[in-house]
Order: sequence, then C-alpha cells, then structure tokens
Amino acid sequence: MPLPFLTADRAFDTQEDDVALPFDDHDQWRRPYRPGPWRVGAAALLLLLASFVLIAGVIIAFAGGMPGAGACFVLGLAVIAAALRLLRIGVWVSRHGLRRVAFFATTTVAWRRTSELRTVQQPVRWLGLPRTVQGQALVAARPGGEPLTLLTDHNADFLSRPEAFDRAADTVEAWGAEYRSA
Repeated sequence: MPLPFLTADRAFDTQEDDVALPFDDHDQWRRPYRPGPWRVGAAALLLLLASFVLIAGVIIAFAGGMPGAGACFVLGLAVIAAALRLLRIGVWVSRHGLRRVAFFATTTVAWRRTSELRTVQQPVRWLGLPRTVQGQALVAARPGGEPLTLLTDHNADFLSRPEAFDRAADTVEAWGAEYRSA
C-alpha cells in the first residue's frame, strides 16, 4: 500500500524537476548529500552507549556516590557530543565557499580560492582508518597550495554506494562551477 507522503529514503531520481524551493537560501551552509548508513549507524551506537552511561549515572546517584555519578554524567554528555559531531562530518557548501568538516577540525575555502574541482583516482582511506585502498576522491585544487580532498568513495557516507558518491561529487562540482565564476 503506497503512502501519500514522501520519506527520506525515497529514490533520488523520482522528481523530474530539480528546481530550488522558494525558501532555499544559498547563503546558509548545507550538505549536498545525505549522511551515509555507516556514519548514522556509528552515531546511533554512540547514542545507545551514552544512554547506558547516563542510566548508570542515575543508579550511582541514587546509591549515594555523587562523584561517580558526576563522572558518568560528564562521560555521557561527552559521548553525545561525539555522536553529534560525527553526524556533522562531511562537505558543506554555500554561496561563500565550501567547508570540509572533520572530527577535530574544520577547513573553509572560498570559491574564488579554488581553481577547479575534479574527481580523481587515488589511494583513499577506508572509513577514515589508516588502511588505504584504490578509489575515487573529489579534490579541490587551490592555486599555490596543496589539493584538498573533500569526498572519497570509501568514507562513511559513500562506502558501497558509488551512485551516491557520483551524485554528491557532481552536486559539489555544480556549486563550484556556479559560484567560482560569479
């Protein structure tokens, strides 16, 4: 039985018109793709762990061990913050430039400071681990600087989803083509 509303897991190509919505503001930072299942699954497991830690903190507080309960609450909040930061990792675009958000650092590059965006074959890190495999990467070339790797087809957003990587790379390249020339 088909439902009359669209969900987040609908197919990408179901709409023929790909026009921007009237409230679509290109000045706000946005991720041009959805987070992948590996990233969402890892964040869900971290949130599950945080719930157990917070429940343990409540039990310890009722038992009368306030220093232990405080440590559990701080640890639980740190795990929640890590899960939320894990969900923010990725490439964000706006009219002003592109932003690569990593777990501990964020790099922002204005469109005018990128000479080109291209997809290249190169060794890429598998799920962000030290192990490298041959794959594709979306690279932003900067004049006078070293290239900035934005997306790879083996990261937590695109592992086993080559079509999603191609769509995301094309979308970021389209943003770059539109705003680099402006």
